[in-house]
Amino acid sequence: MKIVFDCRYTRIGRHDGISRYGSRLVEELAKLHPVTMLISDKRQLELLPDLPWELVSSPTSAREPFVAFQVNKLNPDVVFTPMQTMGPFGRKYALVTTVHDLIYYRHPTPPRNLPWPVRAMWRIYHLTWAFQRALLNRADAHLTDSLTTRDLMLEHRLTKNEISVVLLGTDSPQEYSVRIAPTTRELVYMGSYMPYKNVELIARALNDLPGYTLHLMSRADDTVKAMLTALAPESSLIFHDGASDEVYAETLSRATALVSASRDEGFGLPQVEAMVLGTPVLLSDIPIFREISGPAGGFFSPDEAAELVREVRALEDPAVWQARSTAARARSAEFTWGGGAAALLHVLRETVAAREASRAE
Repeated sequence: MKIVFDCRYTRIGRHDGISRYGSRLVEELAKLHPVTMLISDKRQLELLPDLPWELVSSPTSAREPFVAFQVNKLNPDVVFTPMQTMGPFGRKYALVTTVHDLIYYRHPTPPRNLPWPVRAMWRIYHLTWAFQRALLNRADAHLTDSLTTRDLMLEHRLTKNEISVVLLGTDSPQEYSVRIAPTTRELVYMGSYMPYKNVELIARALNDLPGYTLHLMSRADDTVKAMLTALAPESSLIFHDGASDEVYAETLSRATALVSASRDEGFGLPQVEAMVLGTPVLLSDIPIFREISGPAGGFFSPDEAAELVREVRALEDPAVWQARSTAARARSAEFTWGGGAAALLHVLRETVAAREASRAE
């Protein structure tokens, strides 16, 4: 079975969520089965494992609907893509796509870093379920990161194809020692500043948490900085403007908690990245966060800053903090890239077998 893995969403120079997802998953999958990577820019190889690769057009190019004509030349049995928008027309191989979430149907503002033609198409695409259904039904099978998203896909009847849940992973530190309750009062936020992320609530909560600082790890533009600074006490926000992996891990390793007030997520990888380090997680009370963090999480309404303050205050008791830290570390063991790769390989094999059986009928 020849597997081609779509790595064209790998960023240049530094990972974002999808970029890291693809890079780590293809690395672990290659330990189980030979894999060929698809890239659209040779600079992407800097963040990818040393594996065979082929260069094709970008996923945001006008050629994307017909990218299969380029991929067909590689004679794959199956292609896996970490998104759902890979062009399906003319393909001669099994195609497994990924639906991470359905956020942009409820929060339709597209990411600001996309070119305006792509932003316009993004808005049009999310005006109706019809485009999503048509695209998904042209593939053979689909992955999603959580039961929450799978159930939403079923609720909206997005595809007639098989939907498999393959959990995201995280990397455990090579050396891990049990954390003790921190003496400093530091909170960490990792993620974008899209409106649905609701970072403003965290900033407002700091007014009732004197002595606490909030580390904002992702890159923020001047507008975001001004808006959040106006909401929080003076000197309580630390903008890292895109922290390195090392700085991110070091900050998490000493923090009181990772915090997210998001109104919607498909998974929420930062919570797992925190839990693997034994850092408690304080999260908005939405189904996906309950699913992933389970009993390890502390939960609050995304509309009530006072509830977040209550959860932070609870962690000031060293016994409570220690119990939450231990629970977080235990919960994180369920999320590994190796486990995700093994589950993905099973899906790819099943998909190829089903396609071959169907063609033999």
